[in-house]
Amino acid sequence: MGPYFLNGVNCDHSFRNNRYFVLPWICQHSGVSMSHQMVVMQPQPVPLFCDSGQWGSGICDCCDDVPECCLACWCFWCFTCMKAKKYGECLCLPLLDFGGLIPPITMSIRVSMRQRYGIRGDMCNDCLVATFCRACVWCQMSREMKARDLQVTLVGARNL
Repeated sequence: MGPYFLNGVNCDHSFRNNRYFVLPWICQHSGVSMSHQMVVMQPQPVPLFCDSGQWGSGICDCCDDVPECCLACWCFWCFTCMKAKKYGECLCLPLLDFGGLIPPITMSIRVSMRQRYGIRGDMCNDCLVATFCRACVWCQMSREMKARDLQVTLVGARNL
């Protein structure tokens, strides 16, 4: 097999070593046109609850995940720090909730989660549940993250 050319440039090395990603182009090989297509962008996962507009579980559905509920009750600060880290925030961020009447970190993470997942609600409700049911709020957010954590499987993907 001879070299492949892309707009007059020898691209044989690129295709053989799989080091470079190339958009779909027509390469010429000894005067014959061949189409080579390589992946430039991976497919994005589609959320299961994309437009549901509501939480996957209620604020008092702690029996849906008993081990997490027990951890939240017995070691609340460890639980909140682990969940904040899993959500993509600073590990120690929930520790700033200590003190004050309204827990700002719990409320802001809850509002952020509602916006990220397209869950309807308002800040007044978030403020009430974050203030009076803080452990239940963190358990609900944990269940929501777990329910929406999609595993992406690429079919036909090659190791580069």
